[in-house]
Amino acid sequence: MLNTFQLLNPSLLAKLEVGQHYYWHIGGLKLHGQVFIVSWFVSALLIGVAFLATRKIERIPSGLQNFMEYALDFIRDLAKDQIGEKEYRPWVPFVGTLFLFIFVSNWSGALIPWKLIHIPGGELAAPTNDINTTVALALLTSLAYFYAGFRKRGLGYFAKYIEPTPILLPINILEDFTKPLSLSFRLFGNILADELVVAVLVLLVPLFVPLPVMVLGLFTSAIQALIFATLAAAYIGEAMEGH
Repeated sequence: MLNTFQLLNPSLLAKLEVGQHYYWHIGGLKLHGQVFIVSWFVSALLIGVAFLATRKIERIPSGLQNFMEYALDFIRDLAKDQIGEKEYRPWVPFVGTLFLFIFVSNWSGALIPWKLIHIPGGELAAPTNDINTTVALALLTSLAYFYAGFRKRGLGYFAKYIEPTPILLPINILEDFTKPLSLSFRLFGNILADELVVAVLVLLVPLFVPLPVMVLGLFTSAIQALIFATLAAAYIGEAMEGH
């Protein structure tokens, strides 16, 4: 099946290679250089927009300041709904950073023609298109809710593993491993699948058919950022609850 498909369209598999990377060799480490390049671009873009929006703050906001205040209100409401009105304020920066980084990363992969920039190996794409990025974000979320629970409840936080009965101890421990796995693979799988579908359609029918899929991809990318940030806030709120 694969050989027949490759013979019919050999250029397709030549241009769609999953797992090929541009490596940086630092000491004994091999780093995915293309992920760092695009991640630095996304971070610089977010910092630049934040700087421009807060450079001259007005009592009656307009333009970019108005947009940033709307984004802040949205993130604040998200954190408040999931964490609780009394505890949410210290976690707004963390939840907001997760949401904005993932949102801009996803959209950068959909809107910016990274493939026009040639690098020695692999190709530039959204940072969330790499499993290492999504796993890192998921592990940060795990550390955040462990820290939140331990800070709020002290050693009593670990009592949740034997509630409501000690028989559930293995299942409760397993749950802490499945949370980062589900977070990372959900985000990675959706972004990678979207980019592959668009790339295949562009090669097969390059005129008008890919456009609706690309628009749907933008919507899906925004939803994935919202889901990740919402679940992260929900896990933090759950860790701080008494039961």
